[in-house]
Amino acid sequence: MTARLALQPACRPQRVPIGASREPVIVIDGVLADPHALVDRAADAEFADAGSRRGGYPGIRAPAPADYTAMLVEAVEPLIRRVFGLGAAARGRVDGSFSIVTTPPEALHPLQRVPHVDTCSPYRIALLHFLCGAEHGGTAFFRHRATGLEQIPPDAFDRYAEARRAEGAALPAAAGYPNETTPGFERIAAFEARCDRLLVYRSFSLHSGIIPAEATFAADPRLGRLTANLFVDYLPAGAPARR
Repeated sequence: MTARLALQPACRPQRVPIGASREPVIVIDGVLADPHALVDRAADAEFADAGSRRGGYPGIRAPAPADYTAMLVEAVEPLIRRVFGLGAAARGRVDGSFSIVTTPPEALHPLQRVPHVDTCSPYRIALLHFLCGAEHGGTAFFRHRATGLEQIPPDAFDRYAEARRAEGAALPAAAGYPNETTPGFERIAAFEARCDRLLVYRSFSLHSGIIPAEATFAADPRLGRLTANLFVDYLPAGAPARR
């Protein structure tokens, strides 16, 4: 039988400004009435490599349930529009997946050893739902020291990319996951993993998972660093719809 999913009506969101830019991150604890029902769904899902060897997500992914994705986006969207000032932007594509970090530090691609952005668009919103405990780290946000950038909008990408290329040699070959000592970056905020904690932020913010040194990198959804990752694209008024 498919586990039933329902929202927890008593949850209370927090708006947390981070860095010099004061970019907001929404934090909501206790999102689901029974988060273990979603973990059960993940345990039944078929996971596959997420492109780790090419510098993508350092682990495995499976599609998130459509009912969960729709329910969560509908519930949080009014808050997203208000906090991120989306105005009349239309909602476009929504992607959702279960994700588990399985790549050990020594096997990371160079791109996985530094903070990243998911896109340069300020109109893509990330919803990161932790389905694991604090022993699995959390998520951190960063400032790039050479440019001062905390977000990478389209008009800053070339400048950021050029600076990153120049810094590439400073990154030790054995560097692991990004942390507070990663060369060229300053950690400006960190959020601990808590089961059923939701982080909502704009995808052009420099960020990375916090992966503890003692992580086991288990592929089992009930044992590993399980999250649900949703991305919602919004379209500015007058913009053509994406296919």
